[in-house]
Amino acid sequence: MFTPSRLVLAATLAALMTGCASQNPYDNQSSQQNSGGMSKTAKYGGLGALAGAVAGAAINHDNRGKGALIGAAVAGAAGAGYGYYADKQEAELRRSMEGTGVQVERQGDNIQLIMPGNITFATDSADIASNFYNPLNNLANSFRQYDQNSIEIIGHTDSTGSHAYNMSLSQRRAQSVANYLLAQGVNAGRVSTRGAGPDQPIASNASEQGRSQNRRVEINLRPLPGQQ
Repeated sequence: MFTPSRLVLAATLAALMTGCASQNPYDNQSSQQNSGGMSKTAKYGGLGALAGAVAGAAINHDNRGKGALIGAAVAGAAGAGYGYYADKQEAELRRSMEGTGVQVERQGDNIQLIMPGNITFATDSADIASNFYNPLNNLANSFRQYDQNSIEIIGHTDSTGSHAYNMSLSQRRAQSVANYLLAQGVNAGRVSTRGAGPDQPIASNASEQGRSQNRRVEINLRPLPGQQ
């Protein structure tokens, strides 16, 4: 027969194993793993379960084993929280953006969407290109469903033309994307815009191919305060 202390230990180990088994669906991407190969979902879920088991046992004096089991389950689920949420959102975005030309990248809890100039805007224009509406509609659907992160929209240009003009053009492009998303029901309180002009190139402006890569719009998704 298990003693209360052994039940606490058993509950804690079970919860930790459950957390470790909750592998990130994109565990082949190194940006989501720590040095031990465990996703944040698993790590935080397991640590939350450990704390919950101890707290549950302390609160339930009459039945410490039962208290540990309940505490581990509740705290483990809460601890996995945003990591699990971001995993699910990333998977949904990758599915909905497949074949559109929009890149989905992940760094820790942050998700970045990179939209190249060939699908977003015509040259020297802030009017949304016709083939960009479908990806934007899919993004709006995702942002309405997953509403626990901020949405920063950044416009970028190549270095052709004056710096002042490019700064203005990049801001207008970012605002065009924001206005469309807001019109589709995305919460305005989550959205911010910024024009970076030519100041953050990702390729050389010496070639047309490089300039094309630099003409882009990026959307950064980060956890809202209190969600990490």
